[in-house]
Amino acid sequence: MVHAILALLVCQLLGEIIVRAAGIPIPGPVLGTLLMLGALAALREVPEELNAVAGVLLSHLSLLFVPAGVGVILHVARIRAEWLPLLAGLFLSTALTIAVTALVFFRVMRKMGLQEAEPEP
Repeated sequence: MVHAILALLVCQLLGEIIVRAAGIPIPGPVLGTLLMLGALAALREVPEELNAVAGVLLSHLSLLFVPAGVGVILHVARIRAEWLPLLAGLFLSTALTIAVTALVFFRVMRKMGLQEAEPEP
């Protein structure tokens, strides 16, 4: 179990180091997650220890929303003053995410040869 936690922390640390050294405009933990994904893809399996640790972390995922909730309460005056741009950004980013996800889905389906048969008239 300690090895799995260490692997997660090392990936996060490597992500932070690479982001700071290269000046990449993404969060270090996101790059660390991509590094972990690459390592798992190379292994072609998820080690049992890592799966157990990830399960425990994911079961307590709701705790990660506490800081976000505190931030919303702390900046409620700013949110009240700038609600229209925030709402527009929320709707536009959601629509863009859905559109990109659909495009990627259909391209992967086509590449894998899983297209639906043409409907009969």
